[in-house]
Amino acid sequence: MQERTFTYNTDREPLIIPEYGRYIHEMVKYLKTIEDREQRNKNARAIVNLLGRQNTHLRDVPDFQHKLWDHLFIMADFDLDVDSPFPKPSPEKLKARPEKLPYPKKGYQFRYYGHIIKRMIDEAVKWEEGELKDLLIQTIANHMKKNYLTWNKDTVSDEVIFEHLRILSNGKIDLKADEYELRDASQLVKKRKNNGHHKKNYRKKRN
Repeated sequence: MQERTFTYNTDREPLIIPEYGRYIHEMVKYLKTIEDREQRNKNARAIVNLLGRQNTHLRDVPDFQHKLWDHLFIMADFDLDVDSPFPKPSPEKLKARPEKLPYPKKGYQFRYYGHIIKRMIDEAVKWEEGELKDLLIQTIANHMKKNYLTWNKDTVSDEVIFEHLRILSNGKIDLKADEYELRDASQLVKKRKNNGHHKKNYRKKRN
């Protein structure tokens, strides 16, 4: 009786882009052996079309075709001589590390509000007085209250938020609790279904 031997994936050559599967990699490997350039280009386009069919959800992504051709060259280990409609990628560019993002080192009070809130406050200070600036400050104040409740898990008065806003703006934004009212804590920390009506972030109190 003839013995059967099995080849396991662990014994095979590792796949460069596993998402495409071994058959695609075998097709790319065969593509490199085609000597006729016209035939090689024809088969390269066929493989790229096949890659696109496996990623139909990405058809609307900008530069989708460019990405597919890049994947073809990557699976060929950059050793493929075909006419690509896009610049060919290089292994140096692929292996290059992305630039480090600047990390804010300068601290400030009430860090639980987040750096974005601080940047929004700094920007609001620069705006000219008017309705747009008031709306921006409304949004900032309510986000501050929401962040406070998220991190401190406790109730907070509008007076506290207004005081923190005044401090973070270096005294340039000074809201008074007897004139303005922020949204209720239950509205900020709990998600509610959108009924199509939008409420103001805060309203001016009536005398």
